[in-house]
Amino acid sequence: MFLLPRPTMHAEPCPTCLKPMHLCVCEAVEPIDNAVFLLILQHPQEKRETLGTAQIAHLQFKNSALKVGLSWSNLKRILGREVDYKRWGVLYLGPVKQGAAPLPEVSVVDKGGVPQKDSELVLGDLEGVIVLDGTWSQAKTLWWRNPWLLKCRRIVLNPQFRSLYGQARKEPRRDSVSTLEAAAFLLSRLEAEPAVLDRALKPFALLLKKLRAPRPRPVLPPRPEAAETVADQAADQAPNQAQDQDGAE
Repeated sequence: MFLLPRPTMHAEPCPTCLKPMHLCVCEAVEPIDNAVFLLILQHPQEKRETLGTAQIAHLQFKNSALKVGLSWSNLKRILGREVDYKRWGVLYLGPVKQGAAPLPEVSVVDKGGVPQKDSELVLGDLEGVIVLDGTWSQAKTLWWRNPWLLKCRRIVLNPQFRSLYGQARKEPRRDSVSTLEAAAFLLSRLEAEPAVLDRALKPFALLLKKLRAPRPRPVLPPRPEAAETVADQAADQAPNQAQDQDGAE
């Protein structure tokens, strides 16, 4: 476990990855060609989080967009074009009613959280997916303030891996993952490219590595008070040194 340093107000962020310069992850960014469009809706408060991954996800996937806000009138307003809501999926935040059969890695559920038998057909026809970025409560706020999301297909994930966050950030559930991890996992399955997951997470792994590394402390100039004290001490010692020299003669 390690302590997360709080970012200072004077720290200049990287203009690309938006992380403080000592945590910049641009060197690990490798944009990925994705056929299914990725739309990230970010809660305004999440934008200030040092460990946030929305911007990294946007950089890692070429066919993507990141919007910051609380509510939008509809999906058409966000994308600037006509959309068919049946061909758009959103990561579902509600409970899932699991039957006797194990839950697939990715599935579609109805309004009651019941997995649909035609999940594979629906997933194969998706034009885009929507991920809500923020804490659990912030994501729920985005869900309820944008009723048009109810028109989209509800997608649930069942990833068989633990988040890279570890002890760095508290999550409400053991199976919670970051926005980047959720988006990368979903796209890797929708496009049948499992290797996309590991490739997409490289900047996130670098971010956590830099956070764990001890940060060198800057060398600060002496305070004016300290400088005056040193000068005064030197002035006091000068007469004594002169007297010693006279006595020696």
